[in-house]
Amino acid sequence: MNDDLYAPQVANDRKPKIGMRFATVADAFAFYNQYAREAGFSARSSSTKKNKKTNELVWKQFVCFKAGQTDENRSKKRALSGDTINSRARGEVRTDCKARASIVKQQTGPDWSVSVFVEGHNHGLSTPSKVHLLRSHCNVSIANRVLTQQLSEANIPTCQQMQLLEIEHGGPESVGCTERDIRNFEKELRDEQKGIDAETLIEFFTSEKEKNKAFFFDYETDSENKFSRCFWADSKSRVAYSVFGDVVVFDSTYNTNNYAMIFTAFVGVNHYHQTIVFGCGFLSDEKTESYIWLLKKFIEAMPTSAPKSIITDQDQALTKALARVLPETVHRYCLWHILNKFPQKISPVTFRDHYQSIKKCYKKFYISGGIRAWLEGCN
Repeated sequence: MNDDLYAPQVANDRKPKIGMRFATVADAFAFYNQYAREAGFSARSSSTKKNKKTNELVWKQFVCFKAGQTDENRSKKRALSGDTINSRARGEVRTDCKARASIVKQQTGPDWSVSVFVEGHNHGLSTPSKVHLLRSHCNVSIANRVLTQQLSEANIPTCQQMQLLEIEHGGPESVGCTERDIRNFEKELRDEQKGIDAETLIEFFTSEKEKNKAFFFDYETDSENKFSRCFWADSKSRVAYSVFGDVVVFDSTYNTNNYAMIFTAFVGVNHYHQTIVFGCGFLSDEKTESYIWLLKKFIEAMPTSAPKSIITDQDQALTKALARVLPETVHRYCLWHILNKFPQKISPVTFRDHYQSIKKCYKKFYISGGIRAWLEGCN
């Protein structure tokens, strides 16, 4: 432990003084923490005293983060018991630093006044370029919270968000927080959304419907009143279907992470060979009845009749649903899924030896455009 004292270089009007008054404890700590930032150390709340009769707080102390002593007994007990799981070697955090400030509640009025102020530290102080990394100074400001939330909604990675904040504030030391603080804030946002995601989604769809009557959406809940499935399509998608809806590709291969909901999409191709979206949905399962509900909502939303052809993966439940809802629509399997099944159905050696023949076979089918050509190619 270092016995030398380090005196912070802070202007007198920025230091706490005996008798200085504050309206609340929070105001007092905010002032002391700002002083700590300029001095180069991290502050924290420490001891308190309450009135024994009224249980009212009457005394509060703020200290340097290195106040007190490191608990060596805990480390010794872990070592003796052999409990080293989830433990890691840490440097000496506390040095029994005596720097502190105490405030006491005035007997008359609601104010608090500084009763004790000790300035010297028994450890080195941080530099201005690194003080923002100390715990009490790592705070995501309201402005940064708003910007971070907007960037997160735009799927901007956290590391890039931090780079933008550093550019906006003129350097990392001026941001007021670290990348870890941004990640923690994003986790808080995700935790707040848990349990109300479905309500938020429905509120958003309702708002879109109010702004544009051509926006279509519908949803259902299960027997426990939990969100089970939904479908939506905006006005542009519905117009696009009326022009390019002869052939539709249905994709249900993407699963969300948090709730294991299946994301589904009805897509097509325009005259520029660009992918266009006709509608989207969420399903809680891949049962036939869920696909039936989704397909019915898709047909209900589209301004024209059912598509002439639909391309899907090789899902039996979906195949049954298509036969019931779209009996007149030609159903075809996606070529990618067909080729992806070959290694599962035949040995790798056989697939390798006959790959070129298989390739010629399906290419001939697409060039000729007829099933007879496919059969002739196979023979």
